[in-house]
Amino acid sequence: IEYELRNIKLDNPTLEELTEWYNKSRLSIKKFFNTSGLLYKSMQLKDKLANMTEEEQIKLLSTDGMLVKRPILVTENTVLVGFKEKDYEILLKD
Repeated sequence: IEYELRNIKLDNPTLEELTEWYNKSRLSIKKFFNTSGLLYKSMQLKDKLANMTEEEQIKLLSTDGMLVKRPILVTENTVLVGFKEKDYEILLKD
């Protein structure tokens, strides 16, 4: 399988990339947040996200790669966020 490895801590996803990935994934925007990360916790985002629009949340994600849940697998047709072995098996089987 050909892939591109990207360190999103150093090269965080852009607003445009995150918007595209979000729309392609059909997941809730909350799934894109690294909820166990120190930055997420220090910013107290658990309480703040509910009062933000999806657009505001995507913009926030684009400010720091450490807010974004990893790994992210982006294909032509879909986006997987986080690692769920079964999802990867299904996707890569095709």
